Amino acid sequence: MVRDRLGRELRELRVSVTDRCNFRCFFCMPPDREIPFLSREDLLSYEEIRDLVKILRNAGVRKVRITGGEPLMRLHLENLIAQLSPLVEDLALTTNGYLLPEKAEHLRRAGLGRITISLTTLKAERLRAIAGRDVSLGTVIAGIEAAHEAGFSPVKINTVVVRGVNDDEILNIAEFCRERNLVLRFIEYMDAGTLNNWSMEKVVSAEEILSTLRRRYDLEELGRTSGSETALRFRYRDTGQEVGVIASVTKPFCRGCSRLRLSADGKLFPCLFSDRGIDVRSLLRGNMDGKDILRIIEGFWKQREDRYSELRRDLMGVRGSRVEMFRVGG
Repeated sequence: MVRDRLGRELRELRVSVTDRCNFRCFFCMPPDREIPFLSREDLLSYEEIRDLVKILRNAGVRKVRITGGEPLMRLHLENLIAQLSPLVEDLALTTNGYLLPEKAEHLRRAGLGRITISLTTLKAERLRAIAGRDVSLGTVIAGIEAAHEAGFSPVKINTVVVRGVNDDEILNIAEFCRERNLVLRFIEYMDAGTLNNWSMEKVVSAEEILSTLRRRYDLEELGRTSGSETALRFRYRDTGQEVGVIASVTKPFCRGCSRLRLSADGKLFPCLFSDRGIDVRSLLRGNMDGKDILRIIEGFWKQREDRYSELRRDLMGVRGSRVEMFRVGG
């Protein structure tokens, strides 16, 4: 295992396979912003991603999560799944669910282990407003059902809560997930990227979310499954089902962060909020030996001391350069 300056081990990799998305959500890729998307040549090939994962196994990486953009926009994603599945202990994917009705079964057969679906609202008109596109809530729900039918268990749901946007739906979304045996994670609204006009006033804290849930449900707090666990986990006492809150703003978990992030154009970043990364695409395409690439990445990790979320209040107003979330995954 390789450790950074704060003693954090490298164990996880998030892989963005595309910067494109069929939604244009305001908190990631606002529809009023001109986005210069990457060309096909700029994207890492599936074989290059596979080769990098093989290299990173030797540094201790055992978990990979595929993200985007919307990862299902990348053609033949099941081919990448099939290549990565034998290499890691845990292979997961985060998606908006819109293309799952036609793809869930193929992903499962290819070897995908877990799936997380983003669900910001249960109101059709509101979804169209949030997504910035004429999208159908029914299709998102059909995607959730398709994941269940394909055999993914549990299916996880991520809900970013934004004050004045969807904070009135906390209980409705919780009940929706209880009825369908979905593991729900509410997420505090983060200042990822540089495009979303984030402000602290828009953040609905974990405490507020839990207070709302407790008005209807009796919750029992659960312990973290590992030091790198991001969610504060709870159990509904009446059903035993799990619900959680990711308090990335009010209770940051930087000290336990064990992940690298691979952007769609082949750069490795040590943090979602970082502006510095290693251009591994050039290393891979330059036919550098895998052991030499590993040494470079390990040296990069050993110098890591990122903990932006812990320092957020000190750094507020100092935006600077920062990788966009649709390039590096949420």
